[in-house]
Amino acid sequence: MDFKQYFKSRLGEMINLLKELVQRESPTSDKKAVDACASFLADQLKTTGAKVTRIPQKATGDFYMMEYPAKAGRNLDGQILVLTHIDTVWPVGKIEKMPFYISGEKVFGPGVLDMKAGLVLAYFALKTLNELNLRPRKKIVIFVNSAEETGCDAAHEMIKTLARKSDIVLCLEPALPGGALKVQRKGRLVIRLEAFGKAAHGGTPDKGVNAIEELLAQLRLVQKLKSKDISVNIGLIGGGEKANVVPDKAWAMCDIRFWDTAQKEKVIGFFRKRTPTLRGSRVKFSLDSLTPPLEKTKASTRLFLDAKEIGAGLGLELEGGKTGGGSDASIAAGLGIATLDGLGPDGDGLHAEHEHLLLPSLPERAALLVSLLRQL
Repeated sequence: MDFKQYFKSRLGEMINLLKELVQRESPTSDKKAVDACASFLADQLKTTGAKVTRIPQKATGDFYMMEYPAKAGRNLDGQILVLTHIDTVWPVGKIEKMPFYISGEKVFGPGVLDMKAGLVLAYFALKTLNELNLRPRKKIVIFVNSAEETGCDAAHEMIKTLARKSDIVLCLEPALPGGALKVQRKGRLVIRLEAFGKAAHGGTPDKGVNAIEELLAQLRLVQKLKSKDISVNIGLIGGGEKANVVPDKAWAMCDIRFWDTAQKEKVIGFFRKRTPTLRGSRVKFSLDSLTPPLEKTKASTRLFLDAKEIGAGLGLELEGGKTGGGSDASIAAGLGIATLDGLGPDGDGLHAEHEHLLLPSLPERAALLVSLLRQL
């Protein structure tokens, strides 16, 4: 069957669902808004023949899991895990200044690419399998995360649990600009660095120990971690109470990214060796969050080559690329599971006001996803 042509004929339906999802704004921090959008999606997915399970959460929006069976008698042949997320970086009300609209071959709107379009692909893949009675070789499990943009320990544990039961993990994050799949992602460490000194009057600073001065000295050393493979961003900093008081506490949040586990260990080792530069001061660090890298493994490389071959059968020339941003795919890949990311549509402007997807890529990626789910 020509799935590319099939999905082109259903493009209007796909756009309508995408519009419904984008207009239901779902910033990570707004549980009520996220839950409303996820509930709407779940209602749609219930019509595809999938078993839909809500996993209630207190601190974040609820998670959802959709299970679609394999061919009769083949449920023991394994499982494919499909990763998605419904939260966005955009606050409620952004839709007024950044409306959903189509201009030429571009579709704009908050979260349209990251990753409401991925959810549309997941829905239409299951809908197509069900309507055409095309049972896949393996059971399909779709996980809808409500807090991917900020990271969430509960979601990460859920992904690990599902991934351990799976042979393959597919992530519907957007493709790289130009359409390449993501075969490598940087890992991410968020580190809180703290300095402690001794308070004193600003008129007699020699009687105190300035924690901010100590922190600045430490941050200058942190900058030396930068290389072609390791990036450092000091994103937040704070300390002190008044201009005329020597501060006894100061802190900074560092976002450090790396390509492999050896680089991660180098960074952590660096912080473990931190010693004060000022007499009477003290420094410490704590790990706020860790996202492992999506590394090239033999299993993931084989999966990419299989996807490339399947794509060629659809007339798609798939390439592999890498990106500095993280995703839930890295959580699964960190367990050694064959993982492929960037299967969502092509576009640009992630987390920016010109966020958009390229309309022709929507039916193409739907055709690719259905083919992968059937043939892998």
